[in-house]
Amino acid sequence: MPGQTNYSAARPAIIGSTKALAQEVAARKVTVNAVAPGFIATDMTKGLDEAELKKMIPSGRFGTAEEVASLVGFLASEQAGYITGEVISINGGLYT
Repeated sequence: MPGQTNYSAARPAIIGSTKALAQEVAARKVTVNAVAPGFIATDMTKGLDEAELKKMIPSGRFGTAEEVASLVGFLASEQAGYITGEVISINGGLYT
């Protein structure tokens, strides 16, 4: 797929920044986490061959924007106050 070079460079930078910043600000009761979505049904994925891609995803479907929003809402809540420095994948089990 096009764009993999910049993605391959940016992803570890975001992960490292997330973990480093989480350590820097934890004493101030600030949490820092990253959300790593897989294929989510949005305008960005409309032009993709969804039927073919679903075959690669263990859950057999694309995620929804609402599922990602629910995760982000939880991470922003007080219930997630002890979660910091994490990269949370929301990808239906696709880890390749």
